Amino acid sequence: MQTIMKTLLATSAALAVLLSAEAKAAPITVADPGYATAQGTAYVVKVLLEEQLGKEVEAVKASSVPVIWEALNRNGGEIDIWTDVWLPNQQALVDQYATEDGKVKLAANSYAGTQGYCTTKAIADAHGIHSVFDLSDPAKAAVFSADGKGKGKIWIGAAGWLSTNIETVRARDYGFADFFDLQTTDEAVATADLDAAVKAGKGWIGYCYGPHQNFARYELEVLEEPKHDDAAWTFVEPSDPNWLEKSSIKSAYKDAAIHIAYSKSLADSAPDVAAVLEKVTFTTDEVSKLAYAIAVDGKTPEEAARAWLAANPDVVAGWIGN
Repeated sequence: MQTIMKTLLATSAALAVLLSAEAKAAPITVADPGYATAQGTAYVVKVLLEEQLGKEVEAVKASSVPVIWEALNRNGGEIDIWTDVWLPNQQALVDQYATEDGKVKLAANSYAGTQGYCTTKAIADAHGIHSVFDLSDPAKAAVFSADGKGKGKIWIGAAGWLSTNIETVRARDYGFADFFDLQTTDEAVATADLDAAVKAGKGWIGYCYGPHQNFARYELEVLEEPKHDDAAWTFVEPSDPNWLEKSSIKSAYKDAAIHIAYSKSLADSAPDVAAVLEKVTFTTDEVSKLAYAIAVDGKTPEEAARAWLAANPDVVAGWIGN
């Protein structure tokens, strides 16, 4: 009898430990892709859910946008929330993962984003470079070379960004690809190159997007382009081996709409979180300032987020309220 009782007690204890472990929910995960604008919005969401809903939230480093979407779609808690869904840039991923049969939900709210090519206003004025078509002039392209004579250098984005593939097509179709080395480096490297060029009074040009801290930090000029035309914009995803040949882009981006995405499993397990995510949105200026606090002022993303939330109680109340 004592043996049976000991066995039952041991089994009960083990079951209690198991139930306790199951009762402790895994932390909610939000993607941190390493660049300041997305870090700003990601950590605002992280701190908001922690402070206002009492959730345990973990920021997860992510290497690229496709990797983030694949993790969202696995619904295993690898990544539950992605705060930087640029449309139309990520439209193919939305079509793949955020359909009725997919495992990802796209929040309805969005704020505006812009994309194009930027140089400093000083260089643009000094050399008469105001249009994207000026870049196909070899003499003007040389302004952005190391010695002022050879091929220019233009930053077209970071590896893993969907926009980087788009920029490869646009450089070809705008006619300046042959006069430039198309550089794909981390954004931090590109920003360091821009900063060095500004201090030295030399030329720098590259892909730029807003919101972004650089618009608050430097006097930049966005080059003129033909207005967006759906008929002049065909982009085939790189999963097709002939994507570059099949793509054709000869107009500016459509103004982007930037959304939050989250896993449907999160909506099922934490409907209060999903309800808040559907209300969270920003302005372009707010995100630029958040990014400036991180990238220029040197605050950690969490410090910047806490300061922003403390300074915007009315916004927070609107997100949390019924």
